[in-house]
Amino acid sequence: MHALEISNLEKTYASGLQALKGIDLTVEEGDFFALLGPNGAGKSTCIGIISGLVNKTAGSVRIFDHSIDQEFILAKSLLGSVPQEFNFNTFEPTEEIVINQAGFYGVPSRVARKETEHYLKQLGLWQHRRSQARRLSGGMKRRLMIARALIHKPRLLILDEPTAGVDIELRRSMWDFLEQINDQGTTIILTTHYLEEAERMCRNVAIIDEGNIIQDTSMKLLLKQLNSETLVFYLRDNLEQVPRLASFDNIIKLDHHSIEVEIPEQHSINDLIAELEAQNIVVQRMRNKVNRLEELFVKLTSKTDRTSAA
Repeated sequence: MHALEISNLEKTYASGLQALKGIDLTVEEGDFFALLGPNGAGKSTCIGIISGLVNKTAGSVRIFDHSIDQEFILAKSLLGSVPQEFNFNTFEPTEEIVINQAGFYGVPSRVARKETEHYLKQLGLWQHRRSQARRLSGGMKRRLMIARALIHKPRLLILDEPTAGVDIELRRSMWDFLEQINDQGTTIILTTHYLEEAERMCRNVAIIDEGNIIQDTSMKLLLKQLNSETLVFYLRDNLEQVPRLASFDNIIKLDHHSIEVEIPEQHSINDLIAELEAQNIVVQRMRNKVNRLEELFVKLTSKTDRTSAA
């Protein structure tokens, strides 16, 4: 079954800005799906329509085969959404924020309290259950948003930049938690600017740009489109000039002990190291210049003339 099915979705704002230009998108049940795009591409508008916060101009949206037009309440009950902005009462205790959210979905108080304890413990917030939300750190508030979104046990969870402003250690713990609930059957749609987390967690991906879907494929197939990879090599000895290599043209000397090399798909890292060693240049370590998905993302969405979209 499709967890989400979008057909010919359009949104034109009163200003005349066309944020979505008839997009089609399908997310299968149980998937961990990335919806990516540069700022102003239309991601937030799309999520706003799915969540019922933005009125569409045309097209249809179905959540587990329930239309948001004809069956809005049922469709909404299957959806949990974590927006970018904190939108809870910061003077309420953490525990009560989650319990009150359960009430909006008809979850009995006894069940709500039990499930709230479960999610707050899983997300490391139980010891702060009686603290006012305003006293939580930014990362804790992000986790509170996730607990609130999950309290009615939605089958589809949409996460809009859930790790924005979160430190690396906390981000990785959130990754582990999200992978766990996905393994348990929750379909997840993720938008993020941290493309390494999309590459790590998501099996399928769509890229939206200027209101159009420009890629809709598996993460594996998308990354295969990357016909070169740029790496930084750290050298043992002092390098006076850029080496001349038979198989590699794009080489940049960063300093006396490091070079940046673009490796085309027909050659391997071993080929490069062999050519360097033939000139007595020893590589001590290396790293990707950027995440592979980030490199491809930039190539796909780079345009000199970009119009702003919501």
